Amino acid sequence: MRILLLTQILPYPPNAGPRVKTWHVLRYLARRGYEVTLVTYLRPEEESYVDTVRELCTAIHTVPIYRSRVKDLYYLLKSNLTGRPFLIERDDLPPMRQLVRRLLETESFDIVHADQLTMAQFALDVDRLPEGQRPYTIFDAHNATWTITDRLLDNAPGVLKPLLRLETGRVKEYEGMLLTRFDHTMVVISEDKPALMAGLSDNADRDEIARRISVIPITIDTGKLQPVQRQPDSLNIMTLGSMHYPPNVDGIRWFVRDIFPLVQAEEPSVTLTIVGKSPPADLLRLAEQQPESIEVTGFVPELQPYMERAALMVVPVRAGSGMRVRLLEAFAHAMPTVTTTIGMEGITAENGRHLLLADNPDSFAQETVRLLRDPALQQMLAENGRQLAVEKYDWRSALRQMDAIYNLAQERADVP
Repeated sequence: MRILLLTQILPYPPNAGPRVKTWHVLRYLARRGYEVTLVTYLRPEEESYVDTVRELCTAIHTVPIYRSRVKDLYYLLKSNLTGRPFLIERDDLPPMRQLVRRLLETESFDIVHADQLTMAQFALDVDRLPEGQRPYTIFDAHNATWTITDRLLDNAPGVLKPLLRLETGRVKEYEGMLLTRFDHTMVVISEDKPALMAGLSDNADRDEIARRISVIPITIDTGKLQPVQRQPDSLNIMTLGSMHYPPNVDGIRWFVRDIFPLVQAEEPSVTLTIVGKSPPADLLRLAEQQPESIEVTGFVPELQPYMERAALMVVPVRAGSGMRVRLLEAFAHAMPTVTTTIGMEGITAENGRHLLLADNPDSFAQETVRLLRDPALQQMLAENGRQLAVEKYDWRSALRQMDAIYNLAQERADVP
């Protein structure tokens, strides 16, 4: 089968959640022998990785993209004029739309696989084709995106709340529309299925749409992500996340401001290492004020040295949607972990067996201190987490669930 895969970012290197998810989907499609034409936005820093991705594709087409606050302000104003979500306006660039239309008109594809919300708009152009030439369409929803801004509302500054409410409503309605327009939708956690369906109009056939939604988890490469040998008797706590993503920085700020001081009160020698791209100025200042206890590294090329010196990892999440790849990777690396109920969403882990779970500052601090003080508990969580990652979330086995969806497309293509 011939696949047109539309991605918002080049799916390599797999160093952030969206890239990890899409990289393994691409690897799986190539392993199945499908001919994949990849169309992606390309940022300047990604150009050196194109050849690596090309090895898995029949063809690659790229559209340069440059982001800035000035451009974002323009798209925000445009969104208020058109009524479409800001995210859709931001990524609806004429060169991308022209490229996808040209490929649909000049080449024959069995499937158009739109990866992430903002790329789905381009797949809708299949409706311009004659009925018999229309490819099967798949909306690969990494998240129920409207729930991300909805969950950020409680802790957002007052001045931003009206904008977040407006964007939440627009995205919710847009995602509901996509469910009716695509032949099939993939979500990564079962909770996102009803969340997406909440945006459907009153006259939508909910039973039929529900049958066209499948849960396919995010996967990782447990062959590459091996257990680390942690430093015995360490009192270092590690947390990580790309901090240009609002839910990540919100959770890390919550841990630093509301939880870590409680941990310090119990264990004065504890230290915290915050790893991740684009740390905000307030976290950098805090590290400057407390250099003996807090380190902010920014982006690092290798996580292993930081994991090796840590006793445990914390994944503090108060907002967001979908699955936390950093939690799956912590399991694969055999890192004992403390997270929240939202942080564990979609992952079949058990509190006390694979990780520790806490949802408020006091309980999160208590569980963190308990884990710091109990090497045997650390080891048990590490071993069980690793086993869970290998059995449930390795890309080679978990993505076999995609076969049923692709078989539906093949059956339709075989009908004369």
